[in-house]
Amino acid sequence: MKAARLPVLLLGLVILAAIVGPMLLPWRHDAIDWNAVRVPPGSPGHPLGTDMVGRDLLARSLAGTRITLLVAAAAAGVSLLIGVAWGAVAGWKGGRTDEAMMRIVDGLYALPFMFVVILLMVLFGRSILLVFLGIGAVEWLTMARVVRGQVLALRERPFVLAAEAAGARAPAIMIGHILPNLAGIAIAYLLLTIPQVVMIESFLSFLGLGVQEPLTSLGILVKEGADDMDVAPHALLLPGGILVTILICLTLIGEDLRDRLA
Repeated sequence: MKAARLPVLLLGLVILAAIVGPMLLPWRHDAIDWNAVRVPPGSPGHPLGTDMVGRDLLARSLAGTRITLLVAAAAAGVSLLIGVAWGAVAGWKGGRTDEAMMRIVDGLYALPFMFVVILLMVLFGRSILLVFLGIGAVEWLTMARVVRGQVLALRERPFVLAAEAAGARAPAIMIGHILPNLAGIAIAYLLLTIPQVVMIESFLSFLGLGVQEPLTSLGILVKEGADDMDVAPHALLLPGGILVTILICLTLIGEDLRDRLA
């Protein structure tokens, strides 16, 4: 776990700053300072400057980080629930049931997921609830495959065969023996799913189809920074740097955990 210490530390600092930071700042992320419109970093009261309408960039970056992480965690949770349930049933049932369920997974892999999420946004609105439900509902396929493979291997283990011989029912075996033994690998792949979810949420917000004002996210901030990059490059570098740091840290932590548990 030594290789993951620095990513864990950096990610912990980002999360802590996103939670505690807004409480310590004099400006809310949506408050407008009409006397400080698009001021550079280091200005009085605005250490990292303001945007084109006078909103504090530090406050908006911290608030955007918090929203992005919340959406990513919620969407990953939805993905975990669907993926574990689908993969566990397919692996336990086997035979034609397994074949049919996994062919459905293969078919869903061929769908343009981004188009599906965008279609959901257009049909049902752009609420933050729908954002993480929609993302989670299309990011469970890899989890389902991983869980299915683990269940297929575990169901032949002696402790599972002994439980079956003792008359234990399938739900009891699944809850008491199968799920605890695949929890580690499921968590490892969950950590690898979160960076994908972060990227999708940021892309949707960049397009204006994700989180909506007065809330903000890293995707929205990157879009606003890109629009002002020629006159205020720091407005892009700050949220962009936070986004890249989160993605790299989560990927390194997930890969390290996967290698240890595989």
